[in-house]
Amino acid sequence: MRQAGRSLPEYRALRTDKKMLDACSAPDLITEITLQPVRRYDVDAAILFSDIVVPLRAIGVGIDIKPGVGPVVDHPIRSAAEAARLRQLTPDDVPYITKAITSLVAELGDKPLIGFAGGPFTLASYLVDGGPSKNFELTKALMYGQPELWADLMSRLADITTTFLQVQVAAGASAVQLFDSWAGSLSLDDYRASVLPYSKRIFDALEPTGVPRIHFGVNTGELLGVMGEAGADVVGVDWRVPLDDAVSRVEPGKALQGNLDPAILLAPWPVIEQRTRQVLDRGRTAEGHIFNLGHGVLPETDPDVLARLTELVHTASAQPA
Repeated sequence: MRQAGRSLPEYRALRTDKKMLDACSAPDLITEITLQPVRRYDVDAAILFSDIVVPLRAIGVGIDIKPGVGPVVDHPIRSAAEAARLRQLTPDDVPYITKAITSLVAELGDKPLIGFAGGPFTLASYLVDGGPSKNFELTKALMYGQPELWADLMSRLADITTTFLQVQVAAGASAVQLFDSWAGSLSLDDYRASVLPYSKRIFDALEPTGVPRIHFGVNTGELLGVMGEAGADVVGVDWRVPLDDAVSRVEPGKALQGNLDPAILLAPWPVIEQRTRQVLDRGRTAEGHIFNLGHGVLPETDPDVLARLTELVHTASAQPA
């Protein structure tokens, strides 16, 4: 479960005097934080502790994650000259990723490690708006009004993301996930014209590696079909769309991932159990199903509840339909 570690007291203890991006560039911390929820919950796979803006910082973008705010950029990109400063990422820019994954693969044994990166629209939204945005108005204005600049920016981000994921696979990641978290702010037509080509470029480049590829965004119910067209093997579904409905929106041959509402984990256990079994039942209608939350774990979540949830999913999944 993505971000399962951030509700853990041992995670908070490690992060007491460490900035997020500093922790994301320290191999020993990446390794330990990745392993913490695996030790607690015995989940079926580990998810690399990192952040979607790590490759941007690695190529020299002035960006920081401010507590309670999110990624904030020193100098937002609004011109072709500013976009041109986004150079290509190389493996030498992120040696800590290679070192951490190598260590994790050795520690995890047969348990898979899932790597990840940010999708091009989501990265662009931070770079153009300068930080988190409710409406992405500056990003959309650039996309609508300066299509040549948009194409250049998205091409650069697609190439940076591709390299970042290739580094993770080369180091031993068993699968990768592309988080285009804010792509759901776009209409279907705009996504197809202005985002799909760049996501497809990323997935196409990863196809020769043979690792499973997962594609996820928030509030993307209307985009699930076209997100599947980008080339991933698994399409993530947030909590807004029932999985049995999502099956009809995604082309055959795709597995689904999701989609318990993270807020349900703050409800009484009987509610959690009932909703979890419902997700599992609906997931059986898909060609393949990875149980997950419909987004990240909320920091207020009780770690003991996550442990019970994992046990329930393991037990219920082992039972015949």
